[in-house]
Amino acid sequence: MRLRTLLAVLALLGAACTDTRHYPISGEVCRPDDPVQDLSVQQCARAS
Repeated sequence: MRLRTLLAVLALLGAACTDTRHYPISGEVCRPDDPVQDLSVQQCARAS
């Protein structure tokens, strides 16, 4: 029973990461001209 639950959770988590054409929170389509495409890791760390 635990193995089935673990496999189901892993399948759901894996399915959540498959869509790379939309932003995960808003669901908007990712475009090449989006300003976030030019951000570096350092800029993201400063913003939070």
